[in-house]
Amino acid sequence: KVAQMGHPILRKVAKKLTEKEIHTPFIQQLIDDMIDTMREYDGVGLAAPQVHESRQIAVLEITEDNPRYPEEELVPTTIFINPVVTPLTKKTMGVWEGCLSVKGLRGLVHRPEHIKLEALDRHGKKIVQEYKGFAAVAIQHETDHLFGKIFVDQMADMTKLAFIDEFKKYHLGEEFDLE
Repeated sequence: KVAQMGHPILRKVAKKLTEKEIHTPFIQQLIDDMIDTMREYDGVGLAAPQVHESRQIAVLEITEDNPRYPEEELVPTTIFINPVVTPLTKKTMGVWEGCLSVKGLRGLVHRPEHIKLEALDRHGKKIVQEYKGFAAVAIQHETDHLFGKIFVDQMADMTKLAFIDEFKKYHLGEEFDLE
């Protein structure tokens, strides 16, 4: 179901949606399917290109029942369409990111730790919301997918790319906050 690194759809800029398109049964079903797929794969986010749809739609959810992120601020199921992300600080945080489209790898990526998200929700209503910490990183990660980018493109140091077993052995818990 999930496109893997190397599939051309992951490298395309996805199509923006009109408000009329958002309300179509196809898009509403796509959003529901994306949420189901994100949960099925134990992800915290998913972008439409990852499920072979080149459209600017992403979903995110950080819940208490996700054991990988127990200390993070919870984020209810959030749908963001045609997103614009604006950093609100120069301070970054380093997170070992993984991706459903890059199975088996983690890489250290530094991203702004405080952002503003402007987008449309699944009903075409405008969202303007600030996010900090891991949620801000996750939103930037998913938004990248809508513009043909994957997390390895954001890595400054490719020596910090690891297979999951080696990541767990040598790097787990290694996060950095940089000014």
